[in-house]
Amino acid sequence: MVTLHWVYGVTGVIFAAFALLGMRDRGNPRRWTTAAFWALLAVSMWAGDRLGDIGNGVLVLGLVALGALGLGRGDGAVPVAVRQARSDQFGNRLFAIALIIPVTALVGTFLFKAAPDWFDPKQATLIALALGVLIAMTVGCLWLRTGAQVPLQQGRRLMDCVGWAAILPQMLASLGAVFALAGVGDVVGGIVQQAIPQGSLIGAVVAYGVGMALFTMIMGNAFAAFPVITAAIGVPLLIRTYHGDPAVICAIGMLAGFCGTLMTPMAANFNLVPAALLELRDKHGVIKRQIGTALPLLIVNILLIYWLAFR
Repeated sequence: MVTLHWVYGVTGVIFAAFALLGMRDRGNPRRWTTAAFWALLAVSMWAGDRLGDIGNGVLVLGLVALGALGLGRGDGAVPVAVRQARSDQFGNRLFAIALIIPVTALVGTFLFKAAPDWFDPKQATLIALALGVLIAMTVGCLWLRTGAQVPLQQGRRLMDCVGWAAILPQMLASLGAVFALAGVGDVVGGIVQQAIPQGSLIGAVVAYGVGMALFTMIMGNAFAAFPVITAAIGVPLLIRTYHGDPAVICAIGMLAGFCGTLMTPMAANFNLVPAALLELRDKHGVIKRQIGTALPLLIVNILLIYWLAFR
């Protein structure tokens, strides 16, 4: 049966390729720390479930140390003349390669769930997504007549630009789980409940939605904010006290958290990395553009929770 371990294995191979290619890139002044960073990620993908808590903890500390030492940007971009020639030759048809990934993920999700003996139905979407990436890479190499090293080299160059921010979502999500186990949600809940008027449903809903957005802005990731704010407000007030629909509260609550993601530099991989890749003069330019969308969306999400979860 194809499980998520196969996806981890393929991902580990890609990160190992990034590490090997990075070691050979003499144009990167920090090629050794950068290569070691991607190599540790490959080890995590291949053997994370075998290392145990202490082993994984040491691995994470190694990643943090390498990130603190600094990661460099690799070279190896496809020459501008080559890119322009391919753009002139293929035009917008090049987007067909990118569309292969979502189409494969969508179709594969339904097909794989219908074949539980062959594929893990709980991870059908992720397996299909990984398959879509491999198919798209293969089609691109055959269509554009490039070697397999080209997509790996360009992927490595892009990941070098992203740097340590590539693992920030996983780190922050783990931190949210640690906060939940440490009882941070109970402390936050006690403080918030004192500020909410007794018996005010709308007050509790607003506190939950705004709390998800604000805590996401602090943590940089809605997945990190979710266990804390849901344990503090969502479960004790909205679900147990006011008997709201847990599915609606949790699903739209996450969307409220994502509104906070649009407004914080802590979500570096979403808001700071694009500014760096696009070489914007204002590194916070992406955030400033998104605030006008994030605030109305947050209000809409709060109203949807109030309207749909307590009908």
